Amino acid sequence: MALKMNEDKLAKILVMGEISHSIGHPGSFHIWPDGVPQALLRGWAGIKLNVRVGDPALGWEGTDHLEPGVTIRNPDHSSNLSLNLHACVGNEAIVASGDAKGEKGTVVAKHGGIEHVILDFAPDVIENLLFGDKIKIKAFGVGLRLLDFPDVKPMNADPGLLKKMKIGTKQGKLTVPVTHLVPAQLIGSGVGEVSAYTGDVDFQLSDPATFEEYGYASLRLGDFVAILDYDHSYGYAYRQGAVTIGIILHGDGTAGHGPGITTLLTSGEGNIVPVIDPNANFATRLGLRKGEMKSKRR
Repeated sequence: MALKMNEDKLAKILVMGEISHSIGHPGSFHIWPDGVPQALLRGWAGIKLNVRVGDPALGWEGTDHLEPGVTIRNPDHSSNLSLNLHACVGNEAIVASGDAKGEKGTVVAKHGGIEHVILDFAPDVIENLLFGDKIKIKAFGVGLRLLDFPDVKPMNADPGLLKKMKIGTKQGKLTVPVTHLVPAQLIGSGVGEVSAYTGDVDFQLSDPATFEEYGYASLRLGDFVAILDYDHSYGYAYRQGAVTIGIILHGDGTAGHGPGITTLLTSGEGNIVPVIDPNANFATRLGLRKGEMKSKRR
């Protein structure tokens, strides 16, 4: 379906960030939801050499909030806020300094609390990146609207990404392919934020029965998922019948946390119908890992 959008009315600006170093943890162990202390690899920030969108979100030993690919931010608070607001999922990212200067990647998501922007690059590019390298982003998407669906609010999304998500219509509502559903009772860290135009919200995986019921063992970084009964129009708000679509940006977390979701579409009136599709992943839709992912999906 050809979505009618106001993309011709949107400004495109340049924003920039630096590749940030991986973050240390003051203690050697952390307590997980089952009460077991475990050695911790803090997955925030840095350069991941073997974790990319399309890879499993779960099962990485001793990791907390594991982000894929490359993380950027700015040391200056004001410019970092600008980076996090204006960069949108699907925007083009270009290495502006260092050995990989000129190489291109893609914005994957935004990580709240730590205020990161997460990028995907091909493995041969990642091998040539270093902390402090500057990445420029052609930021495009803030102010985006769907002209035929005024109740459905796009957030954090490049118009080009929405065109590739295989969105359709059924009985006057948008149908959006997703890999998993997330019921409202699982939503945890992030609730209370005043805006979903930056950052993310986490959902907890601490209940084994719910984990099994919703098939979260197959969850992957970059999966498009649907949060049920949550309206992200003005912050993260529980509302019966509302539906929000987002992208998985990091892996499991310690107690009270879990995988993170950056918002892409939300409807307080429930005018989004999620449709289960195991291939509804960022890497698949953008063709970032052709021929790699089919054998990995459980």
